[in-house]
Amino acid sequence: MRILVAGATGAVGLQLVPQLIAAGHSVVGTTRTPAKAVIIKRMGAEPAIANGLDAPAILDTVIAARPDIIIDQMTDLADVTDIRHFDRAFATTNRLRTEGTDFLLAAAREAGVKRFIAQSFCGWTYGRGGEQVKTEADALDPDPPEELHRTLQAIRHLEDAVTGSANPEGIVLRYGSFYGPDTGMLSRAMIDQLRRRRVPLIGGGGGQWSFIHVDDAAAATVAAVERGEPGNIYNIVDDEPAEVSEWLPALATLVGARPPIRVPAWLGRLFAGEHLVSMMTEVRGGSNAKARRELGWRPAHPSWRQGFAEVASRATTQHAA
Repeated sequence: MRILVAGATGAVGLQLVPQLIAAGHSVVGTTRTPAKAVIIKRMGAEPAIANGLDAPAILDTVIAARPDIIIDQMTDLADVTDIRHFDRAFATTNRLRTEGTDFLLAAAREAGVKRFIAQSFCGWTYGRGGEQVKTEADALDPDPPEELHRTLQAIRHLEDAVTGSANPEGIVLRYGSFYGPDTGMLSRAMIDQLRRRRVPLIGGGGGQWSFIHVDDAAAATVAAVERGEPGNIYNIVDDEPAEVSEWLPALATLVGARPPIRVPAWLGRLFAGEHLVSMMTEVRGGSNAKARRELGWRPAHPSWRQGFAEVASRATTQHAA
């Protein structure tokens, strides 16, 4: 099939485009930065320059590409470091999840696209009560901390717009917290913060997180192209949700940092904010059972333990070389 990947040079896009091509698909990849067109060409795809918030440009790009399927991977998270001001840091990404999704869906309808697959998130978005590990049937948080309101509202908009679409048929993939070489939990910025002991363990660290290696996120997306059920949402996470009190010290050790500083929840609220205390102490992980069952997908990195260690070891080896 002919597939348009919107946001082809993002964390998932860089892994997804080659996997789609290896599966026999023809790929057009978009980027808003002309200088990144060469990256898309090197992956074997056709580059297209378009800003996801420019409706006419998006329409022209989709019409010209004539895709059977659109995969929406548009975010603006590469330089996000100040999560104390979470909604402000995610402002452009939230626009991409609302206006950008609407522009892309409208263009897809105009061009006769058959299927639309969009990136969402699995983690702090779920309600903080009940089971420690949530399925796609569980509700999103009805009353998140104030600093997360706008971001969760944008995620709701994206999910409702995509799963409510019949033409094109829509599918949502809720990826866990990313990691990979220089990506997400093992990005240079995160490693630097850990080594400076600027990522404290707040309260008891009982919040449950779910992770996903970017290679596995891409593989699940390829599976959704052919086997995803229209109107469905899938948690794309590894097999082992973990409490912050377990994964954060382990990650610090892997990158050669001292154990994280421990601070009580009341102090965390003062210097970090209620939303970060919630992420450390209350949030829930996600189950991948539905994706395994319906997509026939299995993560190659079934546990963050194995995955973190593999990426950290590779990074150390490359640094030494």
